[in-house]
Amino acid sequence: MWIIKVFVVISLTSLCAAQDLDEDAVTTQPSVIFAPTELPVLLFPVLSLDLPDGPIYAGESVRFSCDTANSSPDWTYLFFCEGKPLPSSDPSSNSLTFKPTDTGTYWCQVKLRGETSKNSNAIPLSVTANKPKPTVTQTPKDDVIYTGESVTLSCGVEVSTGWQYLWYRNGVEVGTKGNYLLNSPNPSDGGRYTCRAKRGQSPFFTDESETITLTFSDLPKPSVKLVSHWLDVFEEEELELRCDIIDSEWKIIWQRNGQVLKGDDRVFLEDSALFFQLPSQADQGLYTCRAEHLFRNIISELSDPVNVTVYGSKPRPTLSKDPGFQQVYVGESVTLTCRVDVSSGWGYLWFKDGKDLDNFDTRVATYTISSPRLSDSGQYSCKAVRNNETVVTDDSEKVTLDVVEIPVPSLNQKTGRVDVFPSESVKLSCGVQGNSDWTYTWYKDDQKLQAGNSVSFELDGAVLSVQSASASHGGQYQCQGRHKSRSVLTNVTSGLTLTVYGRKPSVTLEQDPSYTVMYSGESLLFRCHINVSSGWEYVWFKDDKQLSTSGNTHTISSAVTADSGSYKCRAKRGNDTVFFIDSTQAASVNIKANKPKPSIIQNPDVGKIYNGESMSFQCGVQPSSGWEYLWYKDGVDLLHRGSSFKIPTANPSHSGIYQCMARRGRTTFSSESSDMRRLLVSEIPVPSLNQKTAWLDVFPSESVKLSCGVQGNSDWTYTWYKDDQKLQAGNSVSFELDGAVLSVQSASASHGGQYQCQGRHKSRSVLTNVTSGLTLTVYGRKPSVTLEQDPSYTVMYSGESLLFRCHINVSSGWEYVWFKDDKQLSASGNTHTISSAVTAGSGSYKCRAKRGNDTVFFIDSTQAASVNIKANKPKPSIIQNPDVGKIYNGESMSFQCGVQPSSGWEYLWYKDGVDLLHRGSSFKIPTANASHSGIYQCMARRGRTTFSSESSDMRRLLVSEIPVPSLNQKTAWLDVFPFESVKLSCGVQGNSDWTYTWYKDDQKLQAGNSVSFELDGAVLSVQSASASHGGQYQCQGQHKSRSVLTNVTSGLTLTVYAKEPSAELKQDPSYAVMYTGDSLLFSCHINVSSGWEYVWFKDDKQLSASGNTHTISSAVTADSGSYKCRAKRGPTVFYTDSQAWTVNIEVRPWAAITLLTGWSEVFSTDSLKLSCEVIGSGDQWNFTWFKEVQNIDHISSHIHLVTPQNDPEQSLYACQGVRAGRPNYSTKSAQFKTKYLLMKRRVLLSISGCIFFGLIAVFIGSIYIRVTRKPVAAAERIEEPNLFLTMAELKARDDAPNPLVEYITDAALIAPCKDVVDDDDQICSELTPLPITPQEGQAVTTETPNEAESNGLISFK
Repeated sequence: MWIIKVFVVISLTSLCAAQDLDEDAVTTQPSVIFAPTELPVLLFPVLSLDLPDGPIYAGESVRFSCDTANSSPDWTYLFFCEGKPLPSSDPSSNSLTFKPTDTGTYWCQVKLRGETSKNSNAIPLSVTANKPKPTVTQTPKDDVIYTGESVTLSCGVEVSTGWQYLWYRNGVEVGTKGNYLLNSPNPSDGGRYTCRAKRGQSPFFTDESETITLTFSDLPKPSVKLVSHWLDVFEEEELELRCDIIDSEWKIIWQRNGQVLKGDDRVFLEDSALFFQLPSQADQGLYTCRAEHLFRNIISELSDPVNVTVYGSKPRPTLSKDPGFQQVYVGESVTLTCRVDVSSGWGYLWFKDGKDLDNFDTRVATYTISSPRLSDSGQYSCKAVRNNETVVTDDSEKVTLDVVEIPVPSLNQKTGRVDVFPSESVKLSCGVQGNSDWTYTWYKDDQKLQAGNSVSFELDGAVLSVQSASASHGGQYQCQGRHKSRSVLTNVTSGLTLTVYGRKPSVTLEQDPSYTVMYSGESLLFRCHINVSSGWEYVWFKDDKQLSTSGNTHTISSAVTADSGSYKCRAKRGNDTVFFIDSTQAASVNIKANKPKPSIIQNPDVGKIYNGESMSFQCGVQPSSGWEYLWYKDGVDLLHRGSSFKIPTANPSHSGIYQCMARRGRTTFSSESSDMRRLLVSEIPVPSLNQKTAWLDVFPSESVKLSCGVQGNSDWTYTWYKDDQKLQAGNSVSFELDGAVLSVQSASASHGGQYQCQGRHKSRSVLTNVTSGLTLTVYGRKPSVTLEQDPSYTVMYSGESLLFRCHINVSSGWEYVWFKDDKQLSASGNTHTISSAVTAGSGSYKCRAKRGNDTVFFIDSTQAASVNIKANKPKPSIIQNPDVGKIYNGESMSFQCGVQPSSGWEYLWYKDGVDLLHRGSSFKIPTANASHSGIYQCMARRGRTTFSSESSDMRRLLVSEIPVPSLNQKTAWLDVFPFESVKLSCGVQGNSDWTYTWYKDDQKLQAGNSVSFELDGAVLSVQSASASHGGQYQCQGQHKSRSVLTNVTSGLTLTVYAKEPSAELKQDPSYAVMYTGDSLLFSCHINVSSGWEYVWFKDDKQLSASGNTHTISSAVTADSGSYKCRAKRGPTVFYTDSQAWTVNIEVRPWAAITLLTGWSEVFSTDSLKLSCEVIGSGDQWNFTWFKEVQNIDHISSHIHLVTPQNDPEQSLYACQGVRAGRPNYSTKSAQFKTKYLLMKRRVLLSISGCIFFGLIAVFIGSIYIRVTRKPVAAAERIEEPNLFLTMAELKARDDAPNPLVEYITDAALIAPCKDVVDDDDQICSELTPLPITPQEGQAVTTETPNEAESNGLISFK
């Protein structure tokens, strides 16, 4: 057995040796190393840089090294950038750490003892000004992360390496790795995440990345919703539940009583719905649901449970009637109620006498007959249904309904009459015959009656009693029955009208004749009667004693004095309760025998009355009853028969002697004559109106007095009128001597007007005529005392004369007093003269006017006249407006000349010393031009004297042309798109005194609509352009402080396109699928306007490419993605994105060469047959073969035969697939080396044969020795280890040696994987397996399958 093991080891060793030999044959050629030419040390220093990978950024550290072949402490090193030396803290060091800020070329020198080496090699160094900005990505990219999930944030700087990353959440550092893992986050981990990178010992930091906002949430909780109608159902019904969760990316799991529910032929699970077609009682229980996410490994929380009940049998409804009376009256409401106590959602079917109620189909639980009729009588029943009559119950029990008519009560009167008087009693009755189940309600005049106010009810309201009638009880009475136990009302009865008079009847007692005084022999009749109702009887009384007279009259045929007395009567009626009414008053009679004498009375009782005054006489007999009166004047009958004689308007003809007499009207009886009265009638006197003050035009606060009176008579009072309106005391007005004097203490404007007066007799209603008027004028204010100065100059000069005049233009009676500096002067009259002024005459002059004697009325002058007398001449001031050294053509300007104080001066104007013949205080130039330039001066002269001032200062005037502003564009273009910004400028060069107005299409522009102005309008900004902003723009300057306008500039036309431009992205070639190695060009352009810059994006990440093209020279699969470009321009960046263009880069099929010449043919042929195959493609290919990189033109087959004739040197071969379609070529195969391949296989087979036959010889020799060797005695035999174990023994032992296993598992012998292609595209292994494998080797392979698969022997093919 050990011989076999040794054979296997030897075979493996020889095979590996052959393989190693083959590997040596295909190794790449060694690199050629050239030794540099030796040069003097100081001549060629070498500059090297220690740079991080990728761009260098401004402020980042770079280490420079200046190296030579050897070094010395005496050397110094110099470093340069663009020829300028760089500062170094240690010149003896050959290295320098520096932070470059600009791009430049660097080199170094070495200096020794004043001798400087040549410049080193130059190294250009590009420095990027802007810091990089790392890109941050989120994996997974879900908007919401749930509890239990993890999320990874990645931070990277794409353009370079060597970065360390820092992570921040809400500005606080939380991590320092490129990938930041949040495992099982909670909601508090949410926030704004950013990162930045640093590198180098002195860290250089990038900008902070864009922000990623993470939101973490608890797991969602679904809810179970009922889709069908009820959670308690019957076995014939359907049941459907739905599990609701936040979105559709979840798989729903249903549970019943905590157990997962699965679908069957009755239970259907579809998406979020759970449907039971025919539920059974086994389906009862608590249902919950939860959800598993379809794309993420998360499970939601469990929903709240819902309880499902399934009934096994149908219920029977219960029918009830309300009210439950046996009989129901017509119109009485009755309600039938059908109820099922199980579940809900029932509809109800109604039946009467076994038939459907066609007029009732709403299927509600109650059937109400709000106003039943006789035809509604019958037997009623119901059924319950639900779910479109899927479930129908049995009929309910039947209920009988009997409908009858409502009875009508009768109304009767129980007293004999229905017209009564106060305090009489009344009774009425109401009732349903033969039925005591009713109570009764009474109505009077349609208003319900209540007990009280003498009204009471008896026998449940069947009798109404009025104990003591009053007027309020009158009216029409009706009654209505109400059932005692049900809400049933009878109809209201017809009415009985009860009349109650407002009061007891008046018993009228009449006397004929009705005189209270009678005389003997006269007849007298008394009559008593009542005009209302009937049944009255009468009783008579004299002096309260009943007389024997009956009936309604009592007669005295011939009166005597004994008949004097008080007569009255009484009326009565009624049997049970007698109702009495006495006469309202007694009739008293006094019977006398002697004649009376009448009295005569005059009113007013005076000896004289005035014309127009009314007066009367009164004649009377006491007591006066039935008399008529006869009137006489001067003994003549006036034919007047009244008791009074009136004279309404007296005149002199009414003067005379008056007398009267009385006579009984119905008899011939007359009185004696009255006494005589004398009457005298005269004219009414007229009062006189006079003024007591000297004038009737007064001023506020002055006093006034007027008088009014009837001469020689004090019987009058007086009334005053102003402007026909009666005056009352008050408002400074008072009256004296019974109004004979009117006083106004302090006059005001309201007192002005026409005054009149009128007399009134003190004791009689006699008025005099109103007097003629006196007009009082009250000025609105005190008069102005006008003080005039002539001349009126405030400044005077010595020797001038001066006159003051004081006067009041209104009213009269004035005197004047003069004052200087508040001291009274001796001057009188209304003038004060200063004939020759001196400086001492300076001061303040005023005057005072006065009038009146008793109360003096003063008025001071409104203001003092101040005079300042000077001796020296003044110098006038000259003022220019505008006060500038230069004015513009067409501008107006003026000079103002003045002497302060200015009084009475005239001014003379001079230009360049020439009199301009202008005398005003101002000299104006309305439209300036160049001829107005010059020196201007003025002089003042007193207007009324020859006094002149000095000359003013000189002013120089320069007139120039108006400048023209320039209009320019500040943005680079004048054709813009919506939302772009535009700026235009307008200005007068070198001058900031102007503001500017803008015009668009000749219309003035205002700020607003994205238009604003800056720098006094010098800059027009359109923040966000729109179509309305397009047009021709012009500007015009206006001086800030003067009314000067420049001309309008020429125009600049701004074009605003109607819409934003579209960036057009093109791909060349335009295939959607490209292959590795293809070149690809993207171009981006906009056909309108200019100034565009382009930014490129792949999968929404910005690329470093710039310009309007982006080239992929050799595509790789990582280049797959969605490309788009963005065009931008302007300082306020305006950009537009193109459409995205998606490109898929697939791996190009690759070609592989296979050796078809087998081991069995190595001795029979000198040729090698090579086969080329495109891996991973089912397309039809042609092939191109290459020998030593040169194309073999005449071959297109996939087979190539290598013979000693066509390739005596046995070269390197490669192949490539080509075709007409895409991809049109494959990658080149790895190079296949054919040199010595046949010879190596022949040698290998020869060696293997020799070893094989040698082993057989050893085996035979061993058998021979074993047979022929002498056996050793058992006692002397040394136990040898069993080197030939059986397979079972080998399996049972773990220390048994296994040479093949030891060889395979020896780490020193295990070569790297050979199935790779090295850098020279040469095959490093053979693929053909060995044809010979010993059985023991197979056994070992079987026992160690893992080792056999990974490290098994691979033979040449």
